[in-house]
Amino acid sequence: MKANNNIDVDLLDNLSEFNDPFFKQFTVNKRDTPLELTPSLSKDYLFPTFYGDTSCAIAVFLCDYEQAKKLLPHSSLKPVSMLKGRALITFSCYQYRNVLGVAPYNEIAMTIPVMTDDGIDMPLLPMVAEKLFKNFGYHVFHMPVTSLENQIRGRKIWGLPKVVDDINIDVVNDVSHIAATDEWGNEYFSLKVPTNGKPVAFDVRSNLYSVLDGKLKQSATQFKGEFNLIKHMDRLFKSGGDDPGVLKIGEGPYGDMLKKLKIEPQPFQFRHANSMNACFELPNKNFNG
Repeated sequence: MKANNNIDVDLLDNLSEFNDPFFKQFTVNKRDTPLELTPSLSKDYLFPTFYGDTSCAIAVFLCDYEQAKKLLPHSSLKPVSMLKGRALITFSCYQYRNVLGVAPYNEIAMTIPVMTDDGIDMPLLPMVAEKLFKNFGYHVFHMPVTSLENQIRGRKIWGLPKVVDDINIDVVNDVSHIAATDEWGNEYFSLKVPTNGKPVAFDVRSNLYSVLDGKLKQSATQFKGEFNLIKHMDRLFKSGGDDPGVLKIGEGPYGDMLKKLKIEPQPFQFRHANSMNACFELPNKNFNG
């Protein structure tokens, strides 16, 4: 999908399309004030944002702990530590086919699993027992998106580091091929995620941590769907090995940023869903970061 730098004047009136029971658990409201997108255009969006019939390809890799820590924008955040001085990095690639209030778009969330200062720092454990760690969550350090409107929404409401890029997502021979190209024409990120695997039902609610106007924010995100899952648990205990060619980091400023993470080329986990439902809430007003 090519980058879309046009902003529609009107909100998309499609709340009635979100009839799945997943969406019925949420109460829909507006923000205190409309969001100014341009000096001459504001929109009064409904929240939380609903995402229906979304394809999702996820790949998890191990990377250098200290380099991951450098990407965190707030002193109270730290990466979840893994063995051998490593952290995790997750690439979540979405085709949002039906979005509350706005046109469809593609997005890639590049995240680091984190704990806040008051959370217990126990290697590995937060990743296998998320529900036991209320201060566990994810920080998005880079977020290419194909929509200028959603870049503005993400930056102004949550402080998410969204950039407008071309993002192609195509499934060929049971493999989802993802590529992001920056505004200068650099294909700085490409990824191959198998669409097969062990079917596993997910109904997950997590925290996303971001910084807006210098303050740490916590926002809830939730998704539900059946994913095909492939695990490579042996990567926890070893490093090195041949490059299977599933991840390619290219040139440009975003490519340079990713290269500094020293991402191990061997995948730790793959997940793929042809269609899932998701929800992203406004920042938690009761959170004191």
